Amino acid sequence: MDADNWALVTDLYELTMANGFKEKLGEEEGVFDIFFRKMPDDGSFVVLAGLEQAVEELKNFHFEKEDIEYLKGLNLFSDDFIEYLADFKFSCRVWAVPEGTPIFPREPVMTIQGPLIQAQLFETLLLSIINHETLIATKARRITAAAKGRGVMEFGARRAQGPSSATYGARAAVIGGASSTSNLLAAKKFGIPAAGTMAHSWIEAFDSEYDAFRAWADIYPDNCSLLADTYDVLESGVPNAIKIFNELKAEGHGNFGIRIDSGDVTKLAEAAREMMDEAGFPNAKITISNALDENIIQSLLEQGAPIDNFGVGEKMITSSSSPVLSGVYKLSAVIKGDKLIPKIKVSESKGKLTLPGIKQTYRLIDNKSGKAFADIITLRDEDLPSELTAFKADPLATKQKGHLANFTAVPLQKEAMDGTEVKIDLPNVFEIQKFSKSQLDLLPHSTKRLLNADEYPVFITPKLYEVQQELVSKFADQ
Repeated sequence: MDADNWALVTDLYELTMANGFKEKLGEEEGVFDIFFRKMPDDGSFVVLAGLEQAVEELKNFHFEKEDIEYLKGLNLFSDDFIEYLADFKFSCRVWAVPEGTPIFPREPVMTIQGPLIQAQLFETLLLSIINHETLIATKARRITAAAKGRGVMEFGARRAQGPSSATYGARAAVIGGASSTSNLLAAKKFGIPAAGTMAHSWIEAFDSEYDAFRAWADIYPDNCSLLADTYDVLESGVPNAIKIFNELKAEGHGNFGIRIDSGDVTKLAEAAREMMDEAGFPNAKITISNALDENIIQSLLEQGAPIDNFGVGEKMITSSSSPVLSGVYKLSAVIKGDKLIPKIKVSESKGKLTLPGIKQTYRLIDNKSGKAFADIITLRDEDLPSELTAFKADPLATKQKGHLANFTAVPLQKEAMDGTEVKIDLPNVFEIQKFSKSQLDLLPHSTKRLLNADEYPVFITPKLYEVQQELVSKFADQ
């Protein structure tokens, strides 16, 4: 996962195209955008994540000697191209939206400009990073929103698609609102609090449940959270936990709790809460786990289940209800000498129409309410007027135009890299989480609903629309 040579985490055609660009297009530059078309879980936005890892991988991008020998052995590439890869030096410029920002369909989240031979190489690697981490951050946002301020612990390492997904997924989950992780490597690497209780094997290894609880309390008297459902939550688990809490209280210790991992959680949590309150432990916490997601959590809380914390595993770390985020990496312009030539993808699927040119996205804040009400994508070199009639970015939108006025425009993309020089701050994961919450607070509540979220309007300027339509007309008959 921390290997320096991720250059071969790519599809073969990235290298065959780059080889061809070197032979046929020389020093021409390309401009590529990463953006999303479809939002997971029928939501209206994603929470962007993965920029820090993307920047690190671009900065360290290179081919090992063994990689070069392998590529030679494929007999697909020219000697000049092989030499170019052997002495690879990253020289692209990168613009990106900060991690934690809510992003809507078709908005460029990362723009890469540089020699076509280079910029083409990064498609697979960057998409694998941005798609994965954004997907998990978005799922975590939904889950933590459902928890309504209660702690959400990320417990998914054993169900993740490999150690790298487990570790970077835990980071993304914290960006989306999780408070801690059970994954020690993620905790160490990203400064996340480590959390966890015990497994059923601890209970089963002792002669009795009480003996298991007592042994745990001896070792961890000031952080004693006991798994109460190995045998019977109400007849055994909670009564034995209360015995241990009484013993620890007499010894001067505190910070008690139980975890329930199975059964009718609402019924069990209500009864456990009553039993612990009557025993004099109203502050003992109840944590639940076991295949939770936003829908289950929302249902439990609507039923009045007295739950303090949620341990969420597989359904967050894999975003199991919507496990794929289909972000794309599309050429939007080429540069020949001093001339920028906008490029477009036109296909029979109108929804796949792309936005040409080098662009900027602005979040429009209503000057009266202080809330965001729309985004607009512009050509980067155009001035955004204070009032305009704009076009929907979605070519399938029923209502194509909207009038925009009385707003403050906040640019989203910032210069991130100039060659290997990193131009942006890379804040820690909880600073990103705080930033993300502030950006989410700007959005209309209706766009953040977990079910039947309203569409948030994304527009393009008349100038960008004109360039797009000229290219559509140009290539329509080809």
